[in-house]
Amino acid sequence: MSSASKTISKIVSSSTESLSDIREFVAGQARTHGFPEDEVANIVLAVDEACTNIIKHAYRFASDKQIEISVGRQGREFEVIISDDGRSFDPAALRNPDLKEHLTHYRRGGLGVYLMKKLMDTVEYQFQPGQRNHVRLVKFLPASPSR
Repeated sequence: MSSASKTISKIVSSSTESLSDIREFVAGQARTHGFPEDEVANIVLAVDEACTNIIKHAYRFASDKQIEISVGRQGREFEVIISDDGRSFDPAALRNPDLKEHLTHYRRGGLGVYLMKKLMDTVEYQFQPGQRNHVRLVKFLPASPSR
């Protein structure tokens, strides 16, 4: 397999019903690029969290909007870029969660960005007023076995 591949994109509506299509699309691409099932699950969870945040916060549950998921590879980087036209998000404004306090009080939600950062090798946000928002998630491909 070459070190670069074409980018494959999927556009879905901004509804929670689209999340299963997104998970299936990303899982298929991750498997195609050689990830073991545990890593496929991690990638899918990170993408699911990013898309859920877009639906919930950027679009405020407006299901008539679109989310674009682009998957590709550059060298050893398996890259997922998620784009939307909703409200932008400044990750610098988010503080790290206190997991002990979170779990002690049985809080739901609020761990999406934290999970994305733990599950992926790189998480980057690109946002500028008047332009599309982009979340870039990268997972390094497993090293090829020696022959």
